[in-house]
Amino acid sequence: MVEKNLEIDNTDLKILSLLMQDANMAYTEIGKRIFVSGGTVHVRMNKLKQMGIVCGSQLVIDHTKLGWDISAFLGIYLDKSSLYAEVSKQLEKIPEVVNIHYTTGIYSIFAKIVCRDTQHLREVLHDKIQKVSGIQRTETFISLEESVNRPIPFAELKE
Repeated sequence: MVEKNLEIDNTDLKILSLLMQDANMAYTEIGKRIFVSGGTVHVRMNKLKQMGIVCGSQLVIDHTKLGWDISAFLGIYLDKSSLYAEVSKQLEKIPEVVNIHYTTGIYSIFAKIVCRDTQHLREVLHDKIQKVSGIQRTETFISLEESVNRPIPFAELKE
């Protein structure tokens, strides 16, 4: 492991792995599964939060069941790569933009957006994203299916 994580051991990794599978799992249940007390899990989770390793939790929903049927990825070309910070701040204000990555390769930014339907996608692209100053052009890739979306199984991949 990298030097800054020397305080992390296998017990911490097992706790993280279980919570990444089910963030609602009770600390007492985690303790039973990895043979420590619930109090130990609680103390270790506080440590991981203080270290900035655990940054919160989120509710994962199936947006398609709420009528948001389109997931698309955008390759974004910038006028200059130095505009990344400003452009990403503007993109962050668009609620349909759910991920923004500063990338190497042909795109300066790779982003994910979620929309209700193709009309909504067109509106987001035309009326919101294309109007962001600094964006030269975009390429859109519509996802037909997401087969894998999982956390890294750190406890299984220890060095």
